[in-house]
Amino acid sequence: MRNKSATRATLVRLLEHARYEVLPTASAEDTLLEHVPRDREITVTASPSKGLEATFELAERLAGHGYPVVPHLAARMVRDRAELAEIAERLTGKGITRIFIPGGDAEAVGDYPDALALLEDLQHVGSPFDHVGITGYPESHPTIPDDLTVQSMWDKRRHATHIVSNLTFDPDVIRAWVHRMRGRGITMPLLLGIPGPVDRTKLLAMATRIGVGESTRFLNKHKGTFARLAAPGGFTGQRFLEQCAPTLAEPGALVEGLHVFTFNQIPATEAWRTEQLDRLRG
Repeated sequence: MRNKSATRATLVRLLEHARYEVLPTASAEDTLLEHVPRDREITVTASPSKGLEATFELAERLAGHGYPVVPHLAARMVRDRAELAEIAERLTGKGITRIFIPGGDAEAVGDYPDALALLEDLQHVGSPFDHVGITGYPESHPTIPDDLTVQSMWDKRRHATHIVSNLTFDPDVIRAWVHRMRGRGITMPLLLGIPGPVDRTKLLAMATRIGVGESTRFLNKHKGTFARLAAPGGFTGQRFLEQCAPTLAEPGALVEGLHVFTFNQIPATEAWRTEQLDRLRG
């Protein structure tokens, strides 16, 4: 009984602290305003096909509506320290104090071949952001050995405030990764990355809208992910979360919330989250 109660409490806590990742499409702003309360944290991806401007414009508009917003600043899409300083001044000038820094899928356009290089340069422009997120890889990265991904998090720990895990569908992978990461002394809080509920047809339409080249890269890099998400009935994450709950409830796990990859299925994602909370609280 105690285990069930602890699991329920953990799931409620994570769902209450869930943030939504959205793609910077033309309809994203209106859809969020219609379906998502203003206290929900929103992250905006950086698309090589659209450029950083689309990310920043949507993030600024959402911040203006009162959302806590987290633009993605893909390192390889930034030229140099001068541009980084301009970006920081622009975003903080709009009240944006949170940032997420992945390496990004694009070829490097300037001085930053990876996230660490940009993170280090943020110090030279005054460490302007209060919250800085970095990527964690529970699954093997397609181009980086596992030992190097853990080492990378260790190297970044002085420049970041939290880790956002990439997608995985295996609770055993999450368990092993969290234990290994914490055993290595990486103690930053973690946001667990999960997919929201995805409709097969809408996912295919979204893949088309984000650009043919980028869609191809995504599908080649995440064939297994796409197959699971595009299966009839979609994937809600309920069972996955329940299976992960014992690990996530461990005091040393330091899992603060969820990072939900919505694929812009925004109404369905918010409906799923609130339904799960109602069920767990009832």
